[in-house]
Amino acid sequence: MRPLFVDPTGAMLSGVMIAVFATAVNLTIQPSSVVASDTTPGKSNDDSAAAVEAFDTFLNQEQADSVATVTEQPWSKFALTREDVERVREMLVRSRNDLLRRTRAAEMKNRALVHGDYKMPFDYRVFGEMPANGRSLYISLHGGGGAPKAVNDRQWENQKRLYQPDEGVYVAPRAPTDTWNLWHQKHLDPLLVRLIENMVAFENVNPNRVYVMGYSAGGDGVYQLAPRMSDRWAAAAMMAGHPNEATPLGLRNVPFALQVGGKDAAYKRNRIAADWKTRLAQLREADPQGYEHFVKIYPNKGHWMDREDAVALPWMAKHTRNATPTKIAWVQDDVLHDRFYWLGVDEADAKAKAVLRASVDGQTISLESTDVRDVHVFLDDGFIDLDQPIKIMAGGQTLFGGRVQRTIGSLARTFDDRGDAQLAFPSSVSVSLP
Repeated sequence: MRPLFVDPTGAMLSGVMIAVFATAVNLTIQPSSVVASDTTPGKSNDDSAAAVEAFDTFLNQEQADSVATVTEQPWSKFALTREDVERVREMLVRSRNDLLRRTRAAEMKNRALVHGDYKMPFDYRVFGEMPANGRSLYISLHGGGGAPKAVNDRQWENQKRLYQPDEGVYVAPRAPTDTWNLWHQKHLDPLLVRLIENMVAFENVNPNRVYVMGYSAGGDGVYQLAPRMSDRWAAAAMMAGHPNEATPLGLRNVPFALQVGGKDAAYKRNRIAADWKTRLAQLREADPQGYEHFVKIYPNKGHWMDREDAVALPWMAKHTRNATPTKIAWVQDDVLHDRFYWLGVDEADAKAKAVLRASVDGQTISLESTDVRDVHVFLDDGFIDLDQPIKIMAGGQTLFGGRVQRTIGSLARTFDDRGDAQLAFPSSVSVSLP
């Protein structure tokens, strides 16, 4: 787990903020925000305000390298009000963005990101006036695949100018490799997260308005990345790609546009697109609040759709991410994750193809899985009232019942994990499914 204010590459930074946060790395997820079910929810509004004030001071003052971690500070365990949670989120974002603007300026100037041995150049343009709540971000993945570098370079150059949103930051990254699966290998997930973080900090992107799209091999990537990173996307658009082993089940909360030429028979793209159209419709019928989709198969088009597929951009722009949905379908890809919306598993327990479902009905959370046993449930007022008792159930059994409290410690831990304020949670409970 990375420190709050240490660069995610692992490189240590210099300055006052290192001194404050360098020891914040050893943070483990524990149900420390749980209050026993037969007690009242702990602290007063005065304590909440005092905790926020202490945290603000902690963020701004110089401290020695031996400073205690955030979670070791007594105020990190004080119960927060719902309103003060939002204040802490704003403070975390402001501090982190200030840090990123200082420490990542060179990579933004050079327009290249690095993760381990992989380098991902990118190009971007900004369109339209910035809305009051921040810009949209369109991440557009080029085609090519298992081809010589020169071929993929030409595809990247084409992707740079292929689409133009009415508003937003349009980013065309260059895949780090020239392999057939260039857009859905393991190194892509942290690189795309880093790209989003940078655009939030440097271009005032709204993290709830981030869209992923791609053509041909880039469409292959969207088929894979949209469900496995769905808690990052407001919507996704797949053009002329192939899903390989991907399944639409994980797209429950990501509006998904799918477009293919009816004559695009290579790798059965057209037939598979028709199958996905049916499967998405069936999922939508069974769950009318999820699986929103737009599918168009152009009967007289081949692999190239003559830019008619650009209709996906305004369709996506109608959608905003919901980071705290009341129903989740988490399907693990062969690239494993330990967090998904407000659910988590220990890294060692993550396994390919595991399915975990969660739903909220009033103050009750229901979990369902035959593949997952130990689950971390991260809690937020966005989907359940933390001022009231909650219940977590699975298989007809009550796994937890009682009150929880919101704390700075929990917010700090989860913000540290995700680098996204909307995926930072003030409470958590760990349970074992029967």
